[in-house]
Amino acid sequence: MDLETLVAAALAEDLGDRGDVTSLVTIPDDARARGRVVARSGGVFAGRAFGEEVLRQMGVEGTWQAVDGTVLSPGEPVLGVDGPARAVLSAERTLLNGMSHLSGIATQTARFVKAAHPAAVLDTRKTTPGWRVLEKAAVAAGGGTNHRMGLFDMVLVKDNHLAMGSVDLRAAVARARDELPGVPVEVEADDLAGVRLALEVGADRILLDNMDEATTREAVELCRGNAITEASGGMDLDGVARAAACGVDCVSVGALTHSSPALDLALDLD
Repeated sequence: MDLETLVAAALAEDLGDRGDVTSLVTIPDDARARGRVVARSGGVFAGRAFGEEVLRQMGVEGTWQAVDGTVLSPGEPVLGVDGPARAVLSAERTLLNGMSHLSGIATQTARFVKAAHPAAVLDTRKTTPGWRVLEKAAVAAGGGTNHRMGLFDMVLVKDNHLAMGSVDLRAAVARARDELPGVPVEVEADDLAGVRLALEVGADRILLDNMDEATTREAVELCRGNAITEASGGMDLDGVARAAACGVDCVSVGALTHSSPALDLALDLD
């Protein structure tokens, strides 16, 4: 879904067939409003493209004081708004919902990046349907690194593929090299035997799934110079720090996009 369509759908969800009936009966049609979106709590801003599109579709002018990645202090302005009062009030909730959600992802990502240093922090496909590009952009704004965008841009052989029983991993990797040149190949392993097999078939990356620290360290040594290592499995802040201490190249964190609390942003009118 492109941004214009996504924003139009979000606005239509809120406005329905009648529009903002409260503003209709309380605000003169020629009234204008000015104000600003401010951060009620500190964090990392993301979602400017979404906000710009909301304002454009609602005919409201925006003067921006923040870009994606801006670190905000409590009370710091994000943007100023100026336009027809009914339009400003009708846009308010959609504008704040989107930017608060995306800024929450960026803020949480920044915490994980700090905890995982020097390992890179990757996102996953555990995203809101239709919002993946925006949510992954928010991860990048927080200092994270985008993993595959979807099922189309990386071969990732996971446990459910291998559980089918008929998968010839060596043949699968060879086919990927032949039919999908330039597409990286990753293989999931949950023990050292799986790591050795993934190395044997020539995987570019090995996903170390739910391994304890001792096993992770040994897996890292096996992979050193041969494949990129990625730790995963219910990662919290302590978990990424422990994985990074084991020497992995990166950690993948589904919680970045499926569980980050929204950053508190609010619209204050003059």
